Amino acid sequence: MIKNVHTRDLGVPAGPFVERIQELWPPTWGKQEFDRPLGVGADGGHGPIRYRCTEFVPGESITFEFTGMSGSHTLSASGTVLRHELIGRFGLVDRLRWALAIRWLHDACLEDLFDVCERAAGREPKSPARWSWYVRQVRRLFTPKRQPQRA
Repeated sequence: MIKNVHTRDLGVPAGPFVERIQELWPPTWGKQEFDRPLGVGADGGHGPIRYRCTEFVPGESITFEFTGMSGSHTLSASGTVLRHELIGRFGLVDRLRWALAIRWLHDACLEDLFDVCERAAGREPKSPARWSWYVRQVRRLFTPKRQPQRA
């Protein structure tokens, strides 16, 4: 089992940020889109990562189950703290993918999201997220090149 946790103290009540996840999602990680308004049963995700909303308590927490692999991730609020927890019950291939690439990309994405949330809370992060050399290389390797626009 894989467990990955990120927390950030926003300095203001964190509850309202739970339901703003789509609005605050960092666009460099692919737009977070769903087939219906955010709530239980909404299917979607960002980029190639797909999931379904299985629990939603506005102002408290939202949980998604992955589709295509076994696991979940939850964004929750407690006081001024925003918390993201990923639980993966991955098979061997997905554990290897996690160890080699996904973990590093996931961590960078979550820290970018928390930076956006902190800015939306009215303050600049003390230590803004910076992508490691490895994250930049993996993204370059797997991000499709944009085709030039025809005149």
